[in-house]
Amino acid sequence: MAIEVLLFGQLSEITGADKLTVTKASSTVELVQVLHKQFPNLALANYKLAVNKVLTEGNTVLKDADVVALLPPFSGG
Repeated sequence: MAIEVLLFGQLSEITGADKLTVTKASSTVELVQVLHKQFPNLALANYKLAVNKVLTEGNTVLKDADVVALLPPFSGG
């Protein structure tokens, strides 16, 4: 199973990439655990998750080829 992870703003700076592939995560909770283990400073950042362009709350089951975006806080006007 391969999950594509998109990172924006400060999150891409923390990881050094704007896109990652994670193969061992069947839920958003597992995905976050994997990412925080690989990039400890990511655990200090504030962000929301979107799975296939839909914001999620809580744990969401992931399927092969899902796209998860880590979205940092943003402001607009």
